[in-house]
Amino acid sequence: MTRSIQFQRLPGNDLPLPGYATAGAAGMDLRAFLPGGDVVFEHGTLRLIPTGFAVALPPGTEMQVRPRSGLSLKHGFIIPNAPGTVDEDYRGEIMVGLYYLGIDPFTIHHGDRIAQAVIADVVRFDVQEVETLSETARGGGGFGSTGLS
Repeated sequence: MTRSIQFQRLPGNDLPLPGYATAGAAGMDLRAFLPGGDVVFEHGTLRLIPTGFAVALPPGTEMQVRPRSGLSLKHGFIIPNAPGTVDEDYRGEIMVGLYYLGIDPFTIHHGDRIAQAVIADVVRFDVQEVETLSETARGGGGFGSTGLS
């Protein structure tokens, strides 16, 4: 099933629209909008990188901004708040926080694919306060309580 999403190109943006690299891709590629020049990352650098686009998401959806596996595994970039959430009512520029774990300096160039955006349905719930919760076999066990195997 295909649904529509609206992107607004911000002034000066010469980049292609966010899009899917393959027919089976779950995420759309987001590119670095760096008309003022490249950004060099040193180990431990955290930067907010603009994409040059704003978005109008369909009602009942969110955009999840996730790392690109190649940029993460081959070069050491993570998105510290991954997945970052863009709410359906946000109309500002989509920005991507990148944190660099690599050792040698790494340069992000204008137009580089830096993240992926997955559009997901959101279910909203009525919130209720209760005196007790139903019992389960797991109960309150957490943080590894079920073991590794």
